Amino acid sequence: MALRFYNSIKRAKEDFHPIETGKVGLYTCGPTVYDTAHIGNFRTFMFEDLLKRWLLHLGFAVNHVMNITDVDDKTIKKAQAQGTSLLKITSKYTDLFMDDLNWLKMTPATSYPKATNSIPKIIEMIEILLDKKFAYREDDGSVYFNIKSFPEYGKLTNINLESQKSGSRIVSDEYDKDSPQDFALWKGWKKEDGEVYWDAPWGNGRPGWHIECSAMSIEALGNHFDIHCGGVDNMFPHHENEIAQSQCATDKPFVNVWLHSEFLMVDGGKMSKSLGNFYCVSDLKKIGFSPECIRYQLLSGHYRTKISFSIDKKHEGDKVVRRISNFQSRLNKRNALEFADGLLPESYQKFKKQMNDDLNTPKALAVFFSWMKAVNIKLDQNSITEIELGKAWEFLTVFDSIFGLIQNSIAEIPAEVALLLNKRNKARLENKWNESDNIRDMLKDMGWIVSDTSSGQHIKKTN
Repeated sequence: MALRFYNSIKRAKEDFHPIETGKVGLYTCGPTVYDTAHIGNFRTFMFEDLLKRWLLHLGFAVNHVMNITDVDDKTIKKAQAQGTSLLKITSKYTDLFMDDLNWLKMTPATSYPKATNSIPKIIEMIEILLDKKFAYREDDGSVYFNIKSFPEYGKLTNINLESQKSGSRIVSDEYDKDSPQDFALWKGWKKEDGEVYWDAPWGNGRPGWHIECSAMSIEALGNHFDIHCGGVDNMFPHHENEIAQSQCATDKPFVNVWLHSEFLMVDGGKMSKSLGNFYCVSDLKKIGFSPECIRYQLLSGHYRTKISFSIDKKHEGDKVVRRISNFQSRLNKRNALEFADGLLPESYQKFKKQMNDDLNTPKALAVFFSWMKAVNIKLDQNSITEIELGKAWEFLTVFDSIFGLIQNSIAEIPAEVALLLNKRNKARLENKWNESDNIRDMLKDMGWIVSDTSSGQHIKKTN
């Protein structure tokens, strides 16, 4: 089955055809670094991680750009409230975000551009929009985009502009789609902005949120690229405005495929600090969540459906992670890696079909678990062949490269280390304790610590 995605702007599934064969330009809306990211944010980031992992698995070269919004209404307000600099606030929360990404086993983006580093490009785009009469200046030094100048405005979110009041505009970065208005490309300096401003031909000030993403994505990926992702809450006004200003500035289509993940509910309801169900990664760490358990909860539901995160589901997630990790241990004890030669079982094709169908993770997981159960039965009955062991190792490796659910995954360590582990396991089974100890010491010298548990060898990298 061809790779298909539900394109938000078409409101339909369609086959994916990259602009350049074998390559994908991917832009994902990153964090606004004024506070710690919460688990709802990571629902979207996790979906984007899955998307990139699957594209990489299919053989695409992915240029993934995730922006860092380090100047906007929220970051300036936070800096002012704490009586510190914008840079100090945004650096703190950028570092925390990167730590969370790493702990959750997210594959790093190709680049993480910051809005404050794209000011020249932002000014250049605004100048073009002014010259083309898609934008206009105000006396306070602000510049606004005239949404009525772009007949296609609203095509992403299906907004009707007939009720739009002539000349109305809004300075806030976020607002309701029931009242679309001309939006700020540049905000003239105000006293509350303090030292946060840049020089522009029309006056000192700072960029609006929407033009920042257009500038950063175009600088990194060009005027026209393949995929733009984000949460459904970004569709309006952010993505709608990105489309308008980008197409008007470049006369190019901007983005071919728009992918949006649905909201994450918590315990069946909306996440809220007042309700006490507002979780950050650090909160979940404190109560014993593993990155794999969180990944399972966030990836087990389809990205376009609302899913509910719950502390009560920790037991279920832990159980799934143990099942998969123990399955890897069983294959490892049978030296499955030695028989792996690139061949995959038939079930992989079923798995691939579901993943190619708009990343249908619930059905893909069902295929994998059904296959894993069948292999476990053969292992129990000691009726599995060497060829089947090799295929099982290959499929498990593929699976974990997509979902990242195995703890201390051998699939994540170098091949030479995995081979030594297999040799050590074989030596232990043959009661060759001196050889086993020698291999353990070799691994230690290579920077890996091996411990023997009831479920097999566990290995971790030394710091």
